[in-house]
Amino acid sequence: MSTRGLPCDPYEIGSLFLFEKLSPDQLGRLCAEGRMERFEPGPVYAEGDPATCFYVMIEGTVVLSRRVGGDDVELSRTSQRGVYAGAMQAYLGDQVPQRYNNSLRVTEPTRFFILPAESFAAVMEEWFPMAVHLLEGLFFGSKNAQRTVGQRERLLALGSLSAGLTHELNNPAAAAVRATATLRERVGKMRHELAVIAHDAYSCEALTGLIEIHERTAERVARAPVLTALEASDREDELADWLDDHGVPEGWRIAPTFVQAGLDTDWLEQVAAAVAEDLLPGAVGWLNHTVETELLMNEIHDSTGRISHLVDAAKQYAQLDRAPHRDVDVHELLDSTLLMLAGKIGPGVRVVKDYDGSLPEVPAYPAELNQVWTNLIDNAVAAIGTGGGDGILTVRTAREGDRLLVEFRDTGPGVPAEIRGRIFDPFFTTKPVGEGTGLGLDISWRIVVNKHHGSLQVESVPGDTRFQVLLPLTTPEPEPETGTTTAEEPI
Repeated sequence: MSTRGLPCDPYEIGSLFLFEKLSPDQLGRLCAEGRMERFEPGPVYAEGDPATCFYVMIEGTVVLSRRVGGDDVELSRTSQRGVYAGAMQAYLGDQVPQRYNNSLRVTEPTRFFILPAESFAAVMEEWFPMAVHLLEGLFFGSKNAQRTVGQRERLLALGSLSAGLTHELNNPAAAAVRATATLRERVGKMRHELAVIAHDAYSCEALTGLIEIHERTAERVARAPVLTALEASDREDELADWLDDHGVPEGWRIAPTFVQAGLDTDWLEQVAAAVAEDLLPGAVGWLNHTVETELLMNEIHDSTGRISHLVDAAKQYAQLDRAPHRDVDVHELLDSTLLMLAGKIGPGVRVVKDYDGSLPEVPAYPAELNQVWTNLIDNAVAAIGTGGGDGILTVRTAREGDRLLVEFRDTGPGVPAEIRGRIFDPFFTTKPVGEGTGLGLDISWRIVVNKHHGSLQVESVPGDTRFQVLLPLTTPEPEPETGTTTAEEPI
């Protein structure tokens, strides 16, 4: 409830810091075109409504807030005379949407001087034309700079991710190439061994038994157990002794291959029982090439599988051929991002995943959430780097009421308290010139808050910094982003 028709005293408004330099004629014009109004505790205007008025508080207490998800988040609360809010961009006219970017309410009877947006724009243009031009240049220049630097930051991130992906792909690709070349050599030796066996005096029964062992050997390689280094060493010595005792040359070279394939002396006894003693070295040599061939094919399979997995992760990260807004499993997004950034994270950072597997899918823009994860992981790794290069990055998910929590915790030196309130501001960065644009956290904040109706916050002490993203479990499709908001809070 408000009371209109209150008298406007030019001397009273002239005592406010905002108007103290105006002439009596200018103060008189403000009183003639504006009005005094008294509000009882409650709302004054709501975020998203048409910005029709410029408010200056004469006396009382005001609270400025913004809608984040389903909650009103208080931005400031003050009783200082002369604080202002409302249609602060009226002088830009139709160049920008004229809507309130926040909500204003009063907690006690509060009196305002209220100037219509049209009058505010007119007096600004007439009395302060140079200031209006400077403000227009600052506003649009800042937006253009933010857009340009943001695009540059995305390109830098893309280049870093491409380099990391290339590095990750190179390892399995090189392994597959090496294994293929070695496999070709081994297959050639197998043909040679087969020719030798064909010329030796193998009976039909012995050859049949040897072929059966050959097939069982291939099956056994696929089920080879994983041994510790000590276990593998002991078994190699045991096999090498057996081979030497049975006249098989270079047993020390063959034994490691057999151990890797999960073969033991019992298996060798079966081979010895299937062929004559004088034919055993040739049979073992043939089976050795069989084992090597199977191991090489396993290596090729693993390498190409790794390549396929990396390509799938890249597609998941980029969200190719996916709907821009859909229900997503955040764990899939996190895993693909961590895999894409594996090269940048480096060996000095240990990644710990603490996922809540019971969490449901959430409606989101997955490609943009991946950008958030990228920015937060990149910052965490950089923070750990400033603390010495070695540390732990913990990625945790959990349910908090009707929201899903994604937390990135690092063991870096922390965010100093004096700058904690500025880290989400555009262009604010603690990195050296050329290394940080100051838009990573700003972009992340706008993606989480503006597009997903969630929240992004930070808690930090030395050795324990946590960036926490809270996303609604259920929400209507977010509205398109309107761009960077300007601070229309009382000052």
